[in-house]
Amino acid sequence: MNDSSLPLRRDVKLLGKMLGEILVNHGGEELFEKVEKIRLMCKTLRTQFDQEIYNALKDEIAGLSSPMRKQVIRAFSMYFHLINAAEQNHRIRRRRQYRLQDDNIVQPASIESAILKLKENEINDEIIQNALNTLSLELVITAHPTEATKRSILDIQQRIAALLKQLDHPLLSNREQKKLEESLFNEVAILWQTDELREHKPTVLDEVRNGLYYFDQTLFEVLPEIHQEVAECLEKYYSNTSWEVPNFLRFGSWIGGDRDGNPNVTHEVTWETLERQRRLVLKKYKNVLVDLMKRYSHSTKRVKVSDELLTFLREKEDLFLTEEKKWPIKTEAYRRVFALIIERIRQVGKSDLGYQAADEFLADLFMINNSLKQHHPAAHELEIIQKLIRQVQLFGFHLATLDIRNHSGEHEAAITEILRKVRITENYATLSEEEKVKILQNILMDPRPLLLLNEDYSAETQEMIKVFQMIKAAHEEFGKRSISVYLVSMTKSPSDLLEVLVLAKEAGIYRLHADGALESHLHVAPLLETIDDLSAGPAIMETLFKMPVYRNHLQIMGNHQEIMLGYSDGSKDGGTLTANWKLYKAQIEIHDMAKRYQIGLKFFHGRGGSLGRGGGPLNKSILSQPAETIGDGVKITEQGEVLSSRYLLEDIAYRSLEQATSTLLLAAANVSNEAERGHLRKQVWEEAIEEISSFALTKYQLLVFGDPDFLTYFNEATPLKELGDLNIGSRPMSRKNRGRFEDLRAIPWVFAWTQSRQLLPAWYAAGTGLDSYAAKSEQNFQLLQQMYEKWPFFQSTIDNLHMALMKADITTAKEYLLLVEDKTIAERIFANILEEYEKTKAILLKITGDKELLDHTPNIKDSVYRRNPYVDPLNFLQVDLIKELRKQDGANEELLTEVLLTISGISAGLRNTG
Repeated sequence: MNDSSLPLRRDVKLLGKMLGEILVNHGGEELFEKVEKIRLMCKTLRTQFDQEIYNALKDEIAGLSSPMRKQVIRAFSMYFHLINAAEQNHRIRRRRQYRLQDDNIVQPASIESAILKLKENEINDEIIQNALNTLSLELVITAHPTEATKRSILDIQQRIAALLKQLDHPLLSNREQKKLEESLFNEVAILWQTDELREHKPTVLDEVRNGLYYFDQTLFEVLPEIHQEVAECLEKYYSNTSWEVPNFLRFGSWIGGDRDGNPNVTHEVTWETLERQRRLVLKKYKNVLVDLMKRYSHSTKRVKVSDELLTFLREKEDLFLTEEKKWPIKTEAYRRVFALIIERIRQVGKSDLGYQAADEFLADLFMINNSLKQHHPAAHELEIIQKLIRQVQLFGFHLATLDIRNHSGEHEAAITEILRKVRITENYATLSEEEKVKILQNILMDPRPLLLLNEDYSAETQEMIKVFQMIKAAHEEFGKRSISVYLVSMTKSPSDLLEVLVLAKEAGIYRLHADGALESHLHVAPLLETIDDLSAGPAIMETLFKMPVYRNHLQIMGNHQEIMLGYSDGSKDGGTLTANWKLYKAQIEIHDMAKRYQIGLKFFHGRGGSLGRGGGPLNKSILSQPAETIGDGVKITEQGEVLSSRYLLEDIAYRSLEQATSTLLLAAANVSNEAERGHLRKQVWEEAIEEISSFALTKYQLLVFGDPDFLTYFNEATPLKELGDLNIGSRPMSRKNRGRFEDLRAIPWVFAWTQSRQLLPAWYAAGTGLDSYAAKSEQNFQLLQQMYEKWPFFQSTIDNLHMALMKADITTAKEYLLLVEDKTIAERIFANILEEYEKTKAILLKITGDKELLDHTPNIKDSVYRRNPYVDPLNFLQVDLIKELRKQDGANEELLTEVLLTISGISAGLRNTG
């Protein structure tokens, strides 16, 4: 047993006991005993499979009546919500224990550990400062529907974790402990009595509110603290250097801006999103300013404030404040200034008295800070105002940069209609790529507008025009950082980006003046998603970089190009191993090509929360990128259950972000250091993974596209049909609702496989790829071991495969064959999956040298083992319920509710959906 997990086991036992008491109180001894009996059977089967116990378990589950069955499902689901809260608290506990230890013991993957390592490796201050200057990590929250847990449940988890944290206090009296345990019991009782399913699908603005919750609760405080920690650690280990720590860590958002396949995201919704973001950040500033006003009671009878501050009061106090709103004590100069600033913050967006831009607010804060430095002891800083300055630099008046995304086909349809109206071409969509590019370039080089304002366009084209007009208005109202990137989904050719520039031109965001001067205020970024698009990506971008019209746009944008890489569709298209290699390879090729054109890049990694969509620990995701691209800047999506697991609690948010910062800092410093550049990777490794990928792709596509019965198996052997009734997102499950594989979104594709415990998208075909390569020679196998030891990309790939196989469960997955009508299809395809699972497991263990999966990460392994006996009954129940529901063509509302409860419970248990 891992001794460090003893406090966690104690917490889980305490919470489990409380849940047991609540079960007895709610459903009597019968409910409690039924849950215990099923739990013990599953636990025994996990220790050693016994056919007799297995049959008895199946009979026990089949014999449950509807009211009792529903309560049993809820009992196991609630247990996972409690475990999740306990594990969250345990992460906080472990971090705190490190901080309480001797100063010589530094927590691994902390900011201090990174800077200490740089010091030990004799990386000089100039290299580190250069690395800091290029460092850029932007995390973008999205509303992709993968969080099955309701906000109310997450709030309760948060309160439970806080109470567990308080119970750890070493100086608690018996009375205080009893009181905390009583509060904890009450929260568990409330959890049991809270409905875990949403009544309705959330609207886009509901999703906006949920996203803003993380900024309000944790991110507004944590982001400046991460920057401060970097500064303090640098000063500790490199005390002779004056450090400048730029704002390298930011958060952006897609929520309210991502209209790809979501007709509910209109231009009005996006505008309301920006309004809500501004309201929140202004509220946060006002709260800090009121606190500063209380604290900064300095009197000009005691200190000398700056002449600049006194001049500011003379010139502006009467201008912005009525007598009633002025601070009444003339000698308390700082409070007088804060009264003025607070009033101007209140008036932002409401009247001319408000700040017109965040830079004006920032200038006033710097003025106060400079004045404070004149009389405050030099060796000590007033941290609150320093933190506020950093917050304004990070969040401005817009809070988070909102990306706009839409499908390339939508832009093409709008351009086709617009060009037909002005008689440039009858059917633009049918033209060759060369013809399209020629027309688009001519339009971009012509200062005259294209739109016929009085002409009637279709509703879709009108909405497209209004979106770009809204972006123009947002730049004027909220600042250009409010919307800075427009993402083009399914980019397949250069014209896909030029079309967006043409639409931007018609709104005045891109503007060619009569004298030849050019304005451009919107980055246009391709989203490369499928295997084919990733391969074509370098050629698409080089064609654009060669175009004078596009190069002129880039020059205005600082010769900077953002490129988004989609992990979901590539994985769905070609399997996880091939997709990850193609993504890695595309980055190298595009980076090298852009360097020739002296174009700076930022890669935007569209990772999902689940392993089948590029998920995994944030720091490992960063480390697995090609080393030379780290200096370009890193941008990553954060979505669904990842948001709550990383950013619900302030301590865990801090830990997640410091791990990412630590990794990024080390990688950037090593790349900046000429001596380290030769150790990025070896050509022989690239040749090996290319061959492995080829084997894996063939195997994957042979099943997914080559087997005519595969789609039938997927539709029937997973709860795909039932997922649409789980109200977790505003966006439809498929793009066109035609039931075709290519129209199915990657999220339900992964979600459905996860529920059935097959997790096929996260590992399938990797075993064939690795084993086929290793079987060729002993030298090949030894090379794989070397790649695992020395190449972060390969190590991350192998570790994620370990995790996927550990979370998959073939014994449980076999239960889902009962849902497939044609038993021959079920058994044949499952035999293929089982064979590949065993092959993958065997080669992974050989490469890592482990005896069992996840031996190298015991904490995660313990967590999976702890959860499995409680997930199993939910899977067994789900299969029985879906079978009965489908017999009734989904018409039984009560059965459907029970199915959805199992889906929610399994999601909480595995901590992965899509």
